[in-house]
Amino acid sequence: MNRLNLYYDFISPFCYLFNEQIHRLPDDIEINYIPVLFAGLLKHWGSLGPVEIKRKKTFTYRYTTWLAEQADVPFRTPDTHPFNPLPYLRLSIAMDNDPELVTKIFRAIWTTNNDPATDQGRQAIWDEVAIPHADSLTSEPKIKATLIENTRQATEQGVFGVPTVIANGELFWGLDSLDLLLDYLARPELFSAPSMKRLEQLNYGTKR
Repeated sequence: MNRLNLYYDFISPFCYLFNEQIHRLPDDIEINYIPVLFAGLLKHWGSLGPVEIKRKKTFTYRYTTWLAEQADVPFRTPDTHPFNPLPYLRLSIAMDNDPELVTKIFRAIWTTNNDPATDQGRQAIWDEVAIPHADSLTSEPKIKATLIENTRQATEQGVFGVPTVIANGELFWGLDSLDLLLDYLARPELFSAPSMKRLEQLNYGTKR
C-alpha cells in the first residue's frame, strides 16, 4: 500500500477543498495526516500568505468560493479570516489526527456560520465535532511541542505551503496539484522523463 504524507492547516480553504477530494485517490492509498502551522512555514521561507496581499486576498476568497461551487462542495468563508488555527491543529494532534475528525473540523469551520476566531464560535465547532471539552485537551505542552516539531520537519522536507502531499519523496503543493499527483501515482516514472529531468538543472538567471 502506498503511504502519503498530507500536510495541512485548518486556516487554509485550499486544504479544506483538497480534503473534500481525497476520495479521488486510489483505494490502496493510505494517508498520513500531519497538521502544521502555515504561518510557521511562511516565516521559515520568508513568504507572504495569500491574504497578506490586499488584491490577492479578495481574489483568493472569490476563487475558493468559485472552486467550491464548481465542485458542488458546501463552502462558506468564516466571518473572521485569517483566524488563529492553533486550537484546531492541537485538537487534531490530541486525537491522533484521525481522518474523520480532521474532516469534521474542516467542515465545522468552512461550511457553517461558526466564527473560529471567537470563543463562542470555537465552542460551537467543538460541539459540531462532538468534543465539547476540547479546550482541556489542547493545552498540554506535549501537544504544543508536537505541532512545532511537525512544522519544523515539514520545512526539512521542503514544504512551503498547504496543502502539500509528499509521495515517495516527491512534493505536490496546492489543490491544483491533485491531478498531477494522480498521474504520478499511476505513472511513477513521470518525473524521470528527459523533459522533467532537465527542469532540475535550469540556470538561475537573475536575482531581485
